[in-house]
Amino acid sequence: MSRTVGHDEDNGGRREGTPAPRILVVEDEDTIRELLLDTLEVEGFGVVAVSSGEAALRALEKTLFDVVLLDLNLPGMHGLNVLSAAPSTQTDAQFIVMTAFGTVDTAVEAMKLGAFDYINKPFRTEELLLTLRRAVEETELRREVARLRTRVGSNIRDRILGKTPPMQRVFDLIERVAPTRANVLVVGETGTGKELVAQAVHEASERARRPFVPVNCSALPESLLEPELFGHVKGAFTGAVQSRRGLFETAQGGTLFLDEVSTISQAIQVKLLRVLQERRITPVGGSESIPVDFRLVAATNEELEGLVEDGRFREDLYYRMNVFPIRVPPLRERREDIPILAHAFRIRFARENGLEPPPILPETLSRMMAHEWPGNVRELENAIERSLILHAGSSSLPFELAGPPGQRPDRSLPERALGERWTLDELEREYILEVLDAEGWHQGNAAEILGINRRTLYRKLKRYREEGHLPDSPDSTDNE
Repeated sequence: MSRTVGHDEDNGGRREGTPAPRILVVEDEDTIRELLLDTLEVEGFGVVAVSSGEAALRALEKTLFDVVLLDLNLPGMHGLNVLSAAPSTQTDAQFIVMTAFGTVDTAVEAMKLGAFDYINKPFRTEELLLTLRRAVEETELRREVARLRTRVGSNIRDRILGKTPPMQRVFDLIERVAPTRANVLVVGETGTGKELVAQAVHEASERARRPFVPVNCSALPESLLEPELFGHVKGAFTGAVQSRRGLFETAQGGTLFLDEVSTISQAIQVKLLRVLQERRITPVGGSESIPVDFRLVAATNEELEGLVEDGRFREDLYYRMNVFPIRVPPLRERREDIPILAHAFRIRFARENGLEPPPILPETLSRMMAHEWPGNVRELENAIERSLILHAGSSSLPFELAGPPGQRPDRSLPERALGERWTLDELEREYILEVLDAEGWHQGNAAEILGINRRTLYRKLKRYREEGHLPDSPDSTDNE
């Protein structure tokens, strides 16, 4: 059950045209929930109401709220559990807890978990609205500080390209968490741009003038990763001819980015947990601990919850790292960003290689948008660079894929078909589309090369669109 309003004429003193504060009401009693909905809508708030803690967390994952009115005595998940779990979805929404069983202990526990304030049931409307407006003001103040710091630090939206709603949420989360000290866990498939997100968090933070230190945990065996992170003293192991600072010290005052953190061993996990708890390290072979000050951003392309369940990743470390998760969507979930990315890569690689960038035709972009891109943005980036180099001087940039990892990028179409076990229809479709790409989507020329008439080619393209292999797009002009 939800309602949303945005009155400008009666909005508690807010500027005209300013979006109405978004309030999430979590209350299982129908009568009280309806009363709160009616009261808050009249006051000009945008209201969403749910009746359980589980539904509240789902709402928090989808929408960024200003204030949460949370009943503590909920069926199923208790309100305190909602309060403790909520920071993993958003940290700056203010929580006002409501309880008919208000004890000092409950109130104290709620405040320890980050509640802004609490009110007892039955409550007076004036008291509720006063507390609510104070919470909204606190939220707005924090966000304004975050926005100012972000503008000074870096322009995130210029560095990471994307206009789709999933990417706008990523930008919003970066801007919110950057000014805080919270550990960040960036999750997403390989090639989605997790390191760019980590860099954006660093550059929009107060630590931007200090080092950003990336570490690819999967690239180093345990015997090398430990001294790399913690440093070592002279003679600690064979080859340690002199003492060396570790990356924790290198990141002093800045940000340490642990990429592919799911691959670190149990032994390193224990030591990493101790560092996060104590903020001190002991170099390999050393006896004295050294204080360290760093912000941790970790990234993984695996579901750490599953690794925790399997006993391969420590649960306590997972919760230490997963204070503020940011999920980077795969490219197939943000297809409308593909034209923006493709054109940006085309211009960049043409400049880097001293080439004239040929245009990308609308039909080619449609093919790109239909592709699943298992390698995500990195695969698209590589495809554009390779095509630009191979087809320098062409009238248009064709769509070509390098093939799966481990296979030659210059395989012929029949070799690709054999290697990937295509059907005859798949082979025909790919050949037709490659000929069209090579001819700049001039259907007359392509039909002549294919040995079919234009009407037959038109019917095939129409079928490819209907089957989802080629998204709908304005038909190409059949230039003569």
